[in-house]
Amino acid sequence: MEKGLVIKSTGSWYSVKLNNGKIVPCRIKGKFRLKGIETTNPVTVGDFVSIEIQEDKQGMIVDIDTRKNYIIRKSVNLSKKAHIIASNIDLAFLVVTVNYPKTYLNFIDRFLVTAEAYHIPTTLVFNKIDLLKEKELEELDFLIETYSKIGYSCIKTSVEKNINIEEVKREMKGKTSVFSGNSGVGKSSLINLIDNSLGIKTSDISDSHNQGKHTTTFAEMHELKFGGHIIDTPGIKGIGIIDIEQEVIHHYFPEMRNLMNDCKFNNCVHVKEPKCAIKKAVEEDEIAEFRYQNYLNLYYGDENPGFRESLYAPK
Repeated sequence: MEKGLVIKSTGSWYSVKLNNGKIVPCRIKGKFRLKGIETTNPVTVGDFVSIEIQEDKQGMIVDIDTRKNYIIRKSVNLSKKAHIIASNIDLAFLVVTVNYPKTYLNFIDRFLVTAEAYHIPTTLVFNKIDLLKEKELEELDFLIETYSKIGYSCIKTSVEKNINIEEVKREMKGKTSVFSGNSGVGKSSLINLIDNSLGIKTSDISDSHNQGKHTTTFAEMHELKFGGHIIDTPGIKGIGIIDIEQEVIHHYFPEMRNLMNDCKFNNCVHVKEPKCAIKKAVEEDEIAEFRYQNYLNLYYGDENPGFRESLYAPK
């Protein structure tokens, strides 16, 4: 029995890097399934596994260690609920742009709520700051002040001007990271500037996936020359909230979570209840109004007029 790390998944085959550095192509044992998780794939990139080496020198995955977290997207397979994209993630980077193109705030908050639900720390990378005009720079400062106040690390970057790239690298060092963001925000350029040996074509892969050319998520973990790993997968863009109960969504807004015990009612969901500490904080500008509005979008879901238009950033 050998221990290793899954560094690549193609749906039916997995590349497992053993503790001695050797990479072994592996399959899953026939009836191998994870209890309690209804997904299309029981094993994913980032998993620590036990394998048995077969006579043909290939491996058979026979066990998986407990995950500290994982991230999923809705599956294209209608018989299953979800597809696991990656596991054991130390840090997610959400690359956003105030303009060129504009990243919508409800997209940011949906991502952050999902990351909170899956216990994945997130850093916001505000890219293309060299292109911003005075009013856009004011908006950038407002967003950084808002998100920093509630505990999110924020970094202003420019690939063209090589601004704060070293700061991103410092956060990545020694960690397993994933990058996400809308098309056009500069993910691939940023990643390739961070480590020019990778040659990751993030946008191309995501675009192909969105056009339906991929029926399976092909994920791969790359080792960074300065220490740490990055997981490249088209599915990260498809991160989505699955099976989060309506009444607990507020738990994934840190500024709301910190105040919810101050509400009059223990089961307050901060919508119509009297003496609600959250609504009071919004009125007193202690909680950003746009964050509260995005909470209502998530709370009401499809029942909220204009929800689909406001929740998803245009492609």
